[in-house]
Amino acid sequence: MPSTVIEHFSYDPDSSTLTIIFVSGNVYSYKDVPRKVYRSLKIAGSKGRYFNHFIRNKFEFEHLQI
Repeated sequence: MPSTVIEHFSYDPDSSTLTIIFVSGNVYSYKDVPRKVYRSLKIAGSKGRYFNHFIRNKFEFEHLQI
Protein backbone atom coordinates (compact mmCIF):
# COMPACT_ATOMS: atom_id res chain seq x y z
CA MET A 1 0.00 0.00 0.00
CA PRO A 2 1.39 3.47 -0.86
CA SER A 3 2.40 5.70 2.02
CA THR A 4 1.41 9.33 2.44
CA VAL A 5 4.65 9.97 4.35
CA ILE A 6 7.31 7.71 2.84
CA GLU A 7 7.97 7.80 -0.88
CA HIS A 8 10.65 5.10 -1.03
CA PHE A 9 13.02 3.17 1.23
CA SER A 10 15.90 0.77 0.77
CA TYR A 11 18.14 -1.31 2.97
CA ASP A 12 21.82 -2.19 2.70
CA PRO A 13 22.34 -5.46 4.61
CA ASP A 14 26.14 -5.13 4.54
CA SER A 15 26.08 -1.89 6.55
CA SER A 16 22.64 -2.33 8.19
CA THR A 17 21.67 1.07 6.80
CA LEU A 18 18.06 1.98 6.06
CA THR A 19 17.62 4.90 3.68
CA ILE A 20 14.23 6.58 3.56
CA ILE A 21 13.02 9.17 1.06
CA PHE A 22 10.04 11.06 2.42
CA VAL A 23 7.34 12.60 0.23
CA SER A 24 8.64 15.99 1.40
CA GLY A 25 11.86 15.23 -0.48
CA ASN A 26 13.95 14.80 2.67
CA VAL A 27 16.30 11.81 2.64
CA TYR A 28 17.56 10.18 5.82
CA SER A 29 20.00 7.34 6.35
CA TYR A 30 19.47 5.33 9.56
CA LYS A 31 22.44 3.40 10.95
CA ASP A 32 22.62 -0.06 12.55
CA VAL A 33 19.02 -0.96 11.73
CA PRO A 34 18.33 -4.67 12.21
CA ARG A 35 17.11 -6.49 9.12
CA LYS A 36 13.92 -7.49 10.95
CA VAL A 37 13.01 -3.80 11.34
CA TYR A 38 13.40 -3.30 7.60
CA ARG A 39 11.36 -6.41 6.84
CA SER A 40 8.62 -5.28 9.20
CA LEU A 41 8.55 -1.84 7.56
CA LYS A 42 8.10 -3.54 4.17
CA ILE A 43 4.97 -5.36 5.30
CA ALA A 44 3.53 -2.70 7.60
CA GLY A 45 0.01 -1.59 6.72
CA SER A 46 0.96 1.97 7.64
CA LYS A 47 4.57 2.76 6.82
CA GLY A 48 4.38 6.16 8.52
CA ARG A 49 2.96 4.74 11.72
CA TYR A 50 5.56 1.97 11.78
CA PHE A 51 8.34 4.49 11.15
CA ASN A 52 7.15 6.75 13.97
CA HIS A 53 6.88 3.91 16.44
CA PHE A 54 9.90 1.72 15.63
CA ILE A 55 12.47 3.84 13.73
CA ARG A 56 12.12 7.54 14.48
CA ASN A 57 14.30 8.57 17.43
CA LYS A 58 15.48 4.96 17.83
CA PHE A 59 18.51 4.92 15.52
CA GLU A 60 21.36 7.27 14.75
CA PHE A 61 20.67 9.00 11.45
CA GLU A 62 22.10 11.35 8.88
CA HIS A 63 20.12 13.82 6.80
CA LEU A 64 21.37 13.44 3.22
CA GLN A 65 21.41 16.22 0.66
CA ILE A 66 20.44 15.16 -2.84
